[in-house]
Amino acid sequence: MTDTAPAHQADSPAALDGIKVLDIATLFAGPLAATLLADFGADVVKIEHPKGDPVRHHGASKDGVGLWWKMLARNKKAITLYLGSPEGQDIFRRMVADADVVIENFRPGTLERWGLGYETLAAINPRLVLARVTGFGQLGPYSKRPGFGTLAEAMSGFAAITGQPDGPPTLPPFGLADGVSALTAAFGIMTALHARERTGRGQVLDLAIIEPMVTLLGPQAITYDQLGELQPRTGNRSANNAPRNTYRTKDDSWVAVSTSAQSIAERVMRLVERPEFIDEPWFGSGAERARHADELDEAVGSWIAQRTRAEVIAAFEEAQAAVAPIYDMSDIFEDPQFQALETITEVDDEELGPIRFQNVPFRLDDTPGAVRWSGRRKGRDTAEVLGAYGVAADEIANLTKRGIV
Repeated sequence: MTDTAPAHQADSPAALDGIKVLDIATLFAGPLAATLLADFGADVVKIEHPKGDPVRHHGASKDGVGLWWKMLARNKKAITLYLGSPEGQDIFRRMVADADVVIENFRPGTLERWGLGYETLAAINPRLVLARVTGFGQLGPYSKRPGFGTLAEAMSGFAAITGQPDGPPTLPPFGLADGVSALTAAFGIMTALHARERTGRGQVLDLAIIEPMVTLLGPQAITYDQLGELQPRTGNRSANNAPRNTYRTKDDSWVAVSTSAQSIAERVMRLVERPEFIDEPWFGSGAERARHADELDEAVGSWIAQRTRAEVIAAFEEAQAAVAPIYDMSDIFEDPQFQALETITEVDDEELGPIRFQNVPFRLDDTPGAVRWSGRRKGRDTAEVLGAYGVAADEIANLTKRGIV
């Protein structure tokens, strides 16, 4: 895929065509929510501080060009504007007049201090949706604290249940909470836009990054409420079924096995030549099987250890039992299933040439999303975008000289 949209999109507008989004957020949930909207056709303008968004220098780079930015800022127009200045605030208010969504993640009170609070913005544009994505939300005793995804992973209960039973609470080595919050924020924005069709009014979306992670923990809250029980760390095992673990193969690879369904558990035990377990009185219950995980893991693990990964996958597939290889990114790039789904896409980048990264996260058969371009150079679209709001070229030059754009 290149910056040219697929042929089947040419006859119909994109799903979010006509939705204008101003992305003034950084690191990482807010910007990723804007990316998801841009992927499906929203007109997203990324507004950076003139010094540049911090993601441009976060993580790996090639020839001085930040790679994370290329993925996170895809499909967005890139402009620079200092919102802390009166001139920048005036220009931003002009942009808000025809915007549908503003996404921000400043500490609560910052927009208000700049004269850009929701009451002010809604007076300009009553249909505006303001998405406020912060660590702890707009309310409560922690609202003014700096917040990052790592803190949400810690406070949400996720880290407490992650890791080996005798090991420390474990944090994910990537932005899990930010990613979950981005998906939630995008859903919240679309919900607010749909409500606007009925009410004619926009509204504020207040998303605290600590909350979506709590939602993902499933029945843990109600289990604690009703039974007073806390889920312990169990490593790769589950308290609800067994065998469920990762197992090393003969060729020093790893596979994961899951037996959430009773029929799958029985197929696995027949496959690994231990059908006698099926007749045990405890085998019919997932929770009871979990109490015998040592025995079941030994049976499954020893069988897998005598075979290569390819042999294990083939045998499990033939037995219609659930298995998956443990992949790293190099495997994902080569796997035929990911290739069929076009999970990794290629675009022509203005600085790096052909680059590959994650495609849009789901498929619509009538109005599909697409990666049209990667993250752009700083300020690439400033003149074009601000010109459309009546900012003359000589004014842009003056503002650039003063560090405001």
